Order: sequence, then structure tokens, then C-alpha cells
Amino acid sequence: MNWSISYFNDSVQQEIFSFPNSLKARYIHLTNLMLIDGANLGMPYTKAMGNGLFELRLQGKDCIGRVMYCTLVNQQIVMLHSFIKKTQKTPKHDLNIAIERMNEVKRHVKP
Repeated sequence: MNWSISYFNDSVQQEIFSFPNSLKARYIHLTNLMLIDGANLGMPYTKAMGNGLFELRLQGKDCIGRVMYCTLVNQQIVMLHSFIKKTQKTPKHDLNIAIERMNEVKRHVKP
């Protein structure tokens, strides 16, 4: 069974696809791999952030982007939040958004 990818909402999908072309191309390439190989591609492509939250690490020509995601039963990947990285560490604000959205998604999953 292959994996599937969904988005927390339309805004998350629009934000990702408004990334600069180099990041967008990297996103498409890595998510195509995720659909076949699963959510954990390993470093330097994916990183576990703890408690079920992961980041997809995108490196482009001129910038770095991150897409935070979680996984659900039945091999589902849910993209929660994205941003262009401007500092070494993941900004607390962006991390909190992703955590809140992950908790909301997991609360609404039917067992």
C-alpha cells in the first residue's frame, strides 16, 4: 500500500506551492519519494521533531524552506505548516503552529 499526502487546509497547500521555484521543485521531488517510500526519508531530507511531528527539509538555490508534517494510520501524511527559514533554529512560533495543528488533526482521527 502506498502512502498518501493531504494538507491541513488549502492555505498550507497554497503556501507550499508559492515557495520559490527551487524549493517547490525539491518539495515535489521529495514528496514523490514519500508517496512510495514512506514519511521518513532520513537526514538530510526529513527530521523527527518529537512527539510525532516531522519536518521536510528543503534546500533551494537561494533559500531554505521547511514543511512540518505528521503521519496518521493507514499511511497518511498530513502537511501542517510551511515557512522559509531565516534563522539557524526553527522559530518557536512556527513550531507551535505545527504542534497545534497536529494535535487538532490527531483529535479528529477516527480509530
